[in-house]
Amino acid sequence: MMHEIEKNFTKAKLRANELVLCMAVNQMRTPNVGMIAASAGFDAIYVDLEHNPTDLQTTAAICIGALAADVTPIVRIASCGPQDVSRVLDLGAQGVMVAHVNTAEEARTIVDAALFKPLGRRSASGTLPSLGYRPMSQGAINRLVNQETLVIPIIETEEGLANVEAIAAVDGIDTLHIGANDLSVEMGLPGQIKHPRMRDAYARVAAAARAHGRSMGVGGARNDPELQAELLKLGVRYLTCGADVSYVIDGGRADCAAIRAMPLR
Repeated sequence: MMHEIEKNFTKAKLRANELVLCMAVNQMRTPNVGMIAASAGFDAIYVDLEHNPTDLQTTAAICIGALAADVTPIVRIASCGPQDVSRVLDLGAQGVMVAHVNTAEEARTIVDAALFKPLGRRSASGTLPSLGYRPMSQGAINRLVNQETLVIPIIETEEGLANVEAIAAVDGIDTLHIGANDLSVEMGLPGQIKHPRMRDAYARVAAAARAHGRSMGVGGARNDPELQAELLKLGVRYLTCGADVSYVIDGGRADCAAIRAMPLR
């Protein structure tokens, strides 16, 4: 059953200071990914176009399937190129995550491509899958898309961290998201996501988010309940819990190990 509009449930939860759990989609390719994520309890998925060969047609199918399952479809792209930002939103995504955002100018470029005037400079494309292709005026489309689109710069470099207060101040930004693994690598601390310098980074981003009314997200903290609890207390409300690949590998390993430990006779 279609809603009056395709509501962005993740954005609504973040506005209400509620917890959002997201699953990264790296290798799954079929439209039922969103339904599977919903069954597992996730609020959102993001299709990773930074590290994987998924094409745009497949991304569109995954996004539209997620919309039908009331799971927010987000797409992660590798740069703030305006054509990439608007393209993934035109094909059905309700949010965009942009990797390696280092400056307020880059954040402004993302907002300009993601949102219509007066908030941005996105090109008009008519009715959209994220609005259920309902016929409506361009003015109504612009208003609803600006209301429901989630804009997430990823802070994963030391330059981005140094400029996080200016990035947070850009109108149209919703969530500051730390890519913990990338940031730890950039700091010369690969994988040490609980290092004191990383904890300082979490605290700095959290303070910037609070000061400008943004939410905060973190990815890369899977299988560490202690750190996850710390992040929630710090104010993190958007957690990328893990990816399809890691869930399959972990589940498969556990089953294989249990069965191989059984006596053969």
